[in-house]
Amino acid sequence: MNTALRLVMAALITMAIVACQPKPKPTEEVPPGSETTTEGAAVEGAPDPRDYTDARNFDNPESLLSKRVVYFDFDKSTVRAEYRGIVAAHAAYLAAHAAGRVTLEGHTDERGTREYNLGLGERRGNAVMGLMSAQGARGDQLVVVSYGEERPVCRVSDESCWAENRRVEIVYTAR
Repeated sequence: MNTALRLVMAALITMAIVACQPKPKPTEEVPPGSETTTEGAAVEGAPDPRDYTDARNFDNPESLLSKRVVYFDFDKSTVRAEYRGIVAAHAAYLAAHAAGRVTLEGHTDERGTREYNLGLGERRGNAVMGLMSAQGARGDQLVVVSYGEERPVCRVSDESCWAENRRVEIVYTAR
């Protein structure tokens, strides 16, 4: 049997299994502020956006955990005050979750040589790593990678675009 036929058969079997599973029973909607179900079991409400140990806040736009980009000034590797809260939130999450792993991807704008920009991207990643380490994240949870100017998010050669490219992206490889 050739590989394509095997893949098609596997896909068909998987779809048949999924289609045959029983539908979940509809649940009653719990009024806001209610802390128990009709059976008396605890109900998890919306996550507190200030609880940086709750993984549900990664998808909560009100939480700093949903923000994963730290921007820098031109030719600087100092974390600006406005982004320290984001770094602190992710450090708190990592401190509470030993299995959490993060890659800090350093980026620069197109100005400067390739070698200089790789070094600057690394310095920016190390700056974020230093703050996270100081706030409870362990060194084995953090990896710094510099892409320099190689992965821009904006390709126009003007200041507003360059500002978007001067960044460190916090990428979770394990939560």
